[in-house]
This record gives sequence, C-alpha cells and structure tokens, in this order.
Amino acid sequence: MDSKNTPNFATQSAAALTPDQMPVSEHTPSRGRELLRWLALRPEIVPLVLLVLAFIGGSLLSPYFLDVRFLLNNTSTYIEIGIMVLGMVFIIIGGHIDLSVASTLALVACVAGITYFDFGVPMAITLPLALILGGLLGYLNGFLVTRLKLPALAVTLATLALYRGAANVLVGDDSRPKLAWSRDIVFPDWFVGVNQVTLLGIPLPLFIFLVLAVLLGLLLHKTVFGRWVYTIGNNREAARYSGVPVEWVERAIFTLAGFLSGVAGMIMVSRLSVARYDHARGWELDVITAVVLGGVDIRGGRGSMLGAVIAFFLIFVLRTGMGVANVKAESQMFLIGVLLILSVIISNILARFRR
Repeated sequence: MDSKNTPNFATQSAAALTPDQMPVSEHTPSRGRELLRWLALRPEIVPLVLLVLAFIGGSLLSPYFLDVRFLLNNTSTYIEIGIMVLGMVFIIIGGHIDLSVASTLALVACVAGITYFDFGVPMAITLPLALILGGLLGYLNGFLVTRLKLPALAVTLATLALYRGAANVLVGDDSRPKLAWSRDIVFPDWFVGVNQVTLLGIPLPLFIFLVLAVLLGLLLHKTVFGRWVYTIGNNREAARYSGVPVEWVERAIFTLAGFLSGVAGMIMVSRLSVARYDHARGWELDVITAVVLGGVDIRGGRGSMLGAVIAFFLIFVLRTGMGVANVKAESQMFLIGVLLILSVIISNILARFRR
C-alpha cells in the first residue's frame, strides 16, 4: 500500500477537534502560568494595580482624598522617602542593601544646622557642603564593603547606628535652631519653605523628585554604568572576569545613595525649618519596601526605576489614606511590614516563573 495515499487518521481526527477539545499536555502552560510569566517580565504591573486599589480605598475613606491639590501638597510630606528610594534601586540591583540611608539623612541635617548656626557659615556654602557630606558617608559604606570585604548588611547596620548616634551627639535632644533661641535666629528665608514653592503647578520637592527619577532612570537603563550595575547584581565574579570595575561601581552606587540621602535631608530641613537627630527615624523600612514592591529583585540583578517610583507613590497613597482615617503610626508600620513580606514573596514567585 502506498504510504503517500494512506490517510493519516490521527492527523484527521486531531484536525477535526476544536481548540477546547484538544488534549492538554502536562507541559502545556495554563493561563495562570502564562499570566505569572507575563507579570514576571512586567513587575511594574503589580504595584500599579495596587496603586489603583489604594486610590479607590482612600476615596472611600474620605471624599477629600481625590482632591488633586490636596494630594500634590501632601507629597512633600513623604518626598524624602522617594528620593532615598532612587538611590536604593541602584544598591539592591547591584546585589547589596543599605540600611543607613535614613540615618545619613539625619546626620547631614544636623551637621548642616550646626555649621550654619554654631559656626556662622552662610547657607549658600553650607548647602553644598551638606550634600558632599552625604556622598562621603555613602562612600564610607562602599569602602568598607569593597575594601574590607564585609557584607553590606552588616556594614550598613553598623553605620545606621553610627550615623544616628553621631547626630544625637552633635545636637543632643535639642535641635537647630534651638527652641530656647530668639525667633530671629532661624534659617534664611530663601532656604525654608521649599514645599511652599511650586513649579509648573507642581510642588518643588515633587518636581525635584521627578527630575531625579528621570535622570537616574536613564543612567540605570541607558548607559554602560547601568549595565555594569545589573551585571554585578547577577554575578559579581563573572562581572569581574568580564572586565567590569566591580569595586569602583559598588563604591559609586553607595556614594550615590548617600548623596541622595543628603538631598533628602536638606529638603526635610527646609520643609520643617529645623534639624533634629530623629529625622526620618524608621524610614529605612519604607524605602526598602518601595524598591522591592516595585519589582526589584532582593537578590539583585533585576528591576526597574519605573516600578520603584510607582511603588513609592503606592506607599504615599497608603500612608495618606491611613492618615486621613486617623490610623495610628504603629498600625501604619504594621501595614508597611506586611507589604514588605508580600513583596518578597511575590518577587520569589515571579522569579520562579521567569526562569
């Protein structure tokens, strides 16, 4: 019998079946798996969906929550967290972590206050010196990690206490300016009230944050330096053998994180018109939560600036909504902690399906 003329009954019977009747192989991915794989490639979708839900929840808590002017003005209360998030993105993608960012903010603020009030250095000079100090504090973290081969978790946990303790030693339980001083002894008018200044209808702190997010996003995603950061986060030794200047890049990202903490510190001093050692206490949790919730892999090597920015706005909306509902600060910390745990779990699940 000629095989060419022999009908292929298996092929005919399979062709006769509709797509719903086709046999499903055990290796055929289900729609749920395909969705998870798609989310693994687009981790920004998760915080974006949560952000929409947070807006809906906030609007149910208060009819004033969706007032655009109210939300824009309230961003200044948390914008320092967002600025520190931008630096933490580089740190975690590079395979490290920095627990000292909030303590760096406090120390920079206190040093700036002492420099201006106690030593009489003009604020026009104090401001850039404070930003340089923030970069140096970050560089110290990077130096200890790279030169002494110490884990970043241990180093920054130590500098978290060191920087906060140094700020306390400098100003004590008081502040700059001191409460006992005359009201005439204050920061200069051009420096204070940055949150009251608007640019194109946007509060200046938010405008600064958005500009920094765009510039640093381009640095991370469109430059050789950014590719080096991803390479180090994926495999540090392979990056070294590939010719990447690993130690230099790691010191650079820690310096960048410190510098941005300094920027956040000076914005906070301008907004509150006071420098205290307990500024931003506990904000490390919000910063790390925003980065990880935004899709940055806690193990390093993967993530995007856009996801972290969306996650920061999610935390802002959640905290604002809870503030409108008079939720206690301790309960807010509980929710942020839950978000951090969930973000790590989601990151692990998406990593499995990505592989």
